[in-house]
Amino acid sequence: MADELSFDMAVGAAFNVAPILREIEAQRAQATDLDAPVEDRIAAFEDIIESEVGDTTFSRARNIEREVGLRQIYLKFEGSNPSGTQKDRIAFAQVLDALRRGYQIINLATCGNYGMAMSFAASLAGLRCMVYIPRSYHSRRLDEMQKFNSQIILVDGDYEAAVEQSSREAAESDHYDANPGGANTDLQLRAYGEIAYEIYDELRDAPAAVGVPVSNGTTLAGIYRGFVSLYRRGKTSRIPRFYAGSSHAKNPIVNAFLKGLQTCEDLSPGLIRENAVNEPLINWHSIDGDLALNAVRASEGWAVNVSDRQMISYSRLVREQEGMLVLPASTAGLLALIRRHKQEALPNDRFVAILTGRKP
Repeated sequence: MADELSFDMAVGAAFNVAPILREIEAQRAQATDLDAPVEDRIAAFEDIIESEVGDTTFSRARNIEREVGLRQIYLKFEGSNPSGTQKDRIAFAQVLDALRRGYQIINLATCGNYGMAMSFAASLAGLRCMVYIPRSYHSRRLDEMQKFNSQIILVDGDYEAAVEQSSREAAESDHYDANPGGANTDLQLRAYGEIAYEIYDELRDAPAAVGVPVSNGTTLAGIYRGFVSLYRRGKTSRIPRFYAGSSHAKNPIVNAFLKGLQTCEDLSPGLIRENAVNEPLINWHSIDGDLALNAVRASEGWAVNVSDRQMISYSRLVREQEGMLVLPASTAGLLALIRRHKQEALPNDRFVAILTGRKP
């Protein structure tokens, strides 16, 4: 059982979900029972979400504080989600939406983590996934997705081409389209907005700033939206500044901010080189990039490029100093926060860095 239900969410890392399944076996059995009333299946899947997704680890990084000379740094570790990344938040939210709307099949494009999170979530609701992946992408994750009954469709071209094909075929076949940038953008932003609410629950106010790794920009835009909602409802005294970090010269959001552009411009695909370190971050076209760019600007924040070497170094620092095993790319937001402090000393306040993925 454990071998069948393990899956790869990081380079060389297998995450065993069997203990989760044992805890929620009754709810899983109800949610996947195609003969049960849909209301009962929805209620069971909602119980699974309530039990397993979100409420992730939040801790003060006292040792990193001493290392970098900045007090009150808090780490919001999304690696404690079932699949090991923040992608579970939108995966489970969209599976619930698909279940409510009567869909049986979900279409999505991925380069790994999102497809794995969606495959796992869909398997707990009795739904099928059609996962579109660039043909050049190779990983054990593909086999593991198939163990959750996902169908893998290899696409000629890059991730953006996979998104386009996946969305087009979802519309033609009346499947649920779970890709970013489409009709479900609002749902995805609300799901990531839960991160802001959880930070508020811990601090009872908004921090001075939040450092976030950016790729498509959806995570940062969603967290920003969550804090805007809290502020407008009088729950917080402020909206935090947002510091975005991404792989050097490989992300349109950071590129647009540094160039002073009003909107994101696509990068040249031929100049993008991905590797095991930067792959979670790079995009020549950030699908929700304008939303993230506007969030950085509206919050009077900052965006910065970080190198592969820096991300590797800080993932080691987080492991050695705080005991968290994170993907190197996950540290890009923390790096942005610390780089800002080194450039211009930040005041004595509270700061949060989002760590988006775990690595054993």
